[in-house]
Amino acid sequence: MIAIGADHGGYKLKEEIKRYLDEKGIKYIDVGTYTEERTDYPIYAEKVAKKLQNKECDKGILVCRSGYGMTVAANKFKGIRAASIYDEESAKFAKADDDINVVTLGGDYLTVNQAICIIRNWIATEFKGGRYQERLEMIEEIEKENMK
Repeated sequence: MIAIGADHGGYKLKEEIKRYLDEKGIKYIDVGTYTEERTDYPIYAEKVAKKLQNKECDKGILVCRSGYGMTVAANKFKGIRAASIYDEESAKFAKADDDINVVTLGGDYLTVNQAICIIRNWIATEFKGGRYQERLEMIEEIEKENMK
């Protein structure tokens, strides 16, 4: 299950991504926003992060104008590994090497086709484990020490 959210700058792209997910039969929860009226991206980053933390979803997609604000906000939540992704190759590496569980996208910089290719590759890629898992465990220790 994927949690998907966007601010006003990412709303249109989010709606196109939802169409793709519907076509592929991929289940998701849309946490908003539901219009192009101005709103603040941290609201939706938090909603998506909480869906993952509460185990209601195992992946997240966030969209704002650049993708960067969503990345910063989402990574403030324990257990979230968010990355701004701008191409298919980085989507594969983000998942394979770092088990990125939240993809953030820039609505001003990606076409619908590019965003769908990113999501398709991210979903299809398996985490490598092994030494990469050891690195994630190191990150978890950092979280324990610094995210009280």
